[in-house]
Amino acid sequence: MKRSVTLQPLSREHHTALTLAKACERAVQSRDEDKVNQACQRVIRAFSDELEPHFQLEEKSFLPLLHGPENKLLERRTLEDHRQLRVLLDGLRRNNIEALDSFGKLLSDHVRFEERELFPALESLLP
Repeated sequence: MKRSVTLQPLSREHHTALTLAKACERAVQSRDEDKVNQACQRVIRAFSDELEPHFQLEEKSFLPLLHGPENKLLERRTLEDHRQLRVLLDGLRRNNIEALDSFGKLLSDHVRFEERELFPALESLLP
């Protein structure tokens, strides 16, 4: 499906996020302490450089378009996923394998949710 020009940059960033989620999964499955630590540090950098700016743009520019009761659940889910991913950073700073596992799974699920549900709803509201 062709994405709205307005959402295309965010959609491209989702590919990078899925790659990061896969790296989390591989590190967790390896059970190798060095790989887990490296993956945690990679996620922390990516969060600061890429994910947090992505979240901020969505929260400030796009979620306000979702006024109306029919879109409240989409807005709530998006904000809750963002909040949970931010909370998991504390565990990543401690190189916690469970936090890395949870972060990777949630990030992957979140990207798929946005691509399949949130973005189509937003596209119907964009000029």
